[in-house]
Amino acid sequence: MRLRGSPTPWGGFLSICSAVGSSSWQQAAILLELERGEKGDTGFRAAPGASRAGGSPGGSRGRTRRKRRPGNGCGVAAGLSSRREFRTQYIRRRSQLLRENAKAGHPPALRRQYLRLRGQLLGQRYGPLSEPGSARAYSNSIVRSSRTTLDRMEDFEDDPRALGARGHRRSVSRGSYQLQAQMNRAVYEDRPPGSVVPTSAAEASRAMAGDTSLSENYAFAGMYHVFDQHVDEAVPRVRFANDDRHRLACCSLDGSISLCQLVPAPPTVLRVLRGHTRGVSDFAWSLSNDILVSTSLDATMRIWASEDGRCIREIPDPDSAELLCCTFQPVNNNLTVVGNAKHNVHVMNISTGKKVKGGSSKLTGRVLALSFDAPGRLLWAGDDRGSVFSFLFDMATGKLTKAKRLVVHEGSPVTSISARSWVSREARDPSLLINACLSKLLLYRVVDNEGTLQLKRSFPIEQSSHPVRSIFCPLMSFRQGACVVTGSEDMCVHFFDVERAAKAAVNKLQGHSAPVLDVSFNCDESLLASSDASGMVIVWRREQK
Repeated sequence: MRLRGSPTPWGGFLSICSAVGSSSWQQAAILLELERGEKGDTGFRAAPGASRAGGSPGGSRGRTRRKRRPGNGCGVAAGLSSRREFRTQYIRRRSQLLRENAKAGHPPALRRQYLRLRGQLLGQRYGPLSEPGSARAYSNSIVRSSRTTLDRMEDFEDDPRALGARGHRRSVSRGSYQLQAQMNRAVYEDRPPGSVVPTSAAEASRAMAGDTSLSENYAFAGMYHVFDQHVDEAVPRVRFANDDRHRLACCSLDGSISLCQLVPAPPTVLRVLRGHTRGVSDFAWSLSNDILVSTSLDATMRIWASEDGRCIREIPDPDSAELLCCTFQPVNNNLTVVGNAKHNVHVMNISTGKKVKGGSSKLTGRVLALSFDAPGRLLWAGDDRGSVFSFLFDMATGKLTKAKRLVVHEGSPVTSISARSWVSREARDPSLLINACLSKLLLYRVVDNEGTLQLKRSFPIEQSSHPVRSIFCPLMSFRQGACVVTGSEDMCVHFFDVERAAKAAVNKLQGHSAPVLDVSFNCDESLLASSDASGMVIVWRREQK
């Protein structure tokens, strides 16, 4: 049997058809339109009725073709290896069609099965998805990997493509948190009984973490190295580079940033970035680790090249106020969000040094913490008055729209916000981890696509005045429970199992002589770095059983 426009049936397509049944023929036909490239067509055809926003490379009809040759089996895989924009367009189109077909009203059970098979097929063809059931997350990872940070920097205010996309924020952000949580649950529920690992990506994480208990996984004990180049001032932020095991950076209130290398032994300070005239309050690695952005109490942000340590650009704060925090926009590293002491959040274009039009908003206090969700469509900001605001981020223009406000505790500064799409197989809802000066670590559930928060749990720590930060552990837990790590004013690093009803403390690291301000894992959780108020940075090694 052949379908319209298909030279021969394709095995993966037929397996979907047979599994989901004729009532889901529309979805299968859409997939076939996209799978045409498997027989040697490197172009992409939009499904009937699908939006052409974003366009397809190669012509007014939104497709590009090349002549088929007998015996050519290389298909899309070979074409995509040399034409990255096609690979990006291919995954983008899949995700767009998935969102549009969510409105079609198909039976939920049928749709879950369809999503599961579709996810398996994508994983087989193009590698594992970065989040269970979320093709959008995989699409974002492709977009990120294909971007350069300083070579292709576009000002959203002047980009005609962005202008053409304005007014579509609702359609772009549709199907976010509620749909994502449903998809996560569907993927989990459709697996065979007793199956612990939700995706092939999780299997890779499990192999890295080892098939061990939760307590064994986080048995950090030995000190791998101690860095003391900033002992005169506090180190408020320490971060491993993205997807890196041995590269580390930390900033200090002495006005400098250190780039460190842990391997080969002995660990060394590669270079010290100097230029700020007052303390550095925060910094962030770009996704590709080629640049860093830093904020300072001297009312400037700086862009640094990590390769040679040179300062590429200095950007003054639009309000001439102390800059207290920063974060990259996850999908477009050309944009950085900063928070200042005059209660304002600004979206900055680091290639032009300008504030993005419509990318500013005012909070009730000094902005101390910022965090995006993984797709980059929601931003949370915390201030020193105890409030957390959520903002909708327009992907086309960089505009911020204030959505929700949560008062964690009136007058208690919110010093850290960390977002996670889902924490473990038991906690498959998007979550937010918050430090506030309440002597508690707070775990919130994100309940809708406007960033509304619902308190799930709290854990006792000591924090009354210092800017303590916390993180989710990067690898998922495959036993019961999932871990978070936080600093504390009792000079210890605390591990908590967020799913354990009683005795949630998993581990406590002692070795600092001052309040622990920040913690950071490397990508495989073999090393943990912590920094304190006296300027000491300790790298901890996971205990080998």
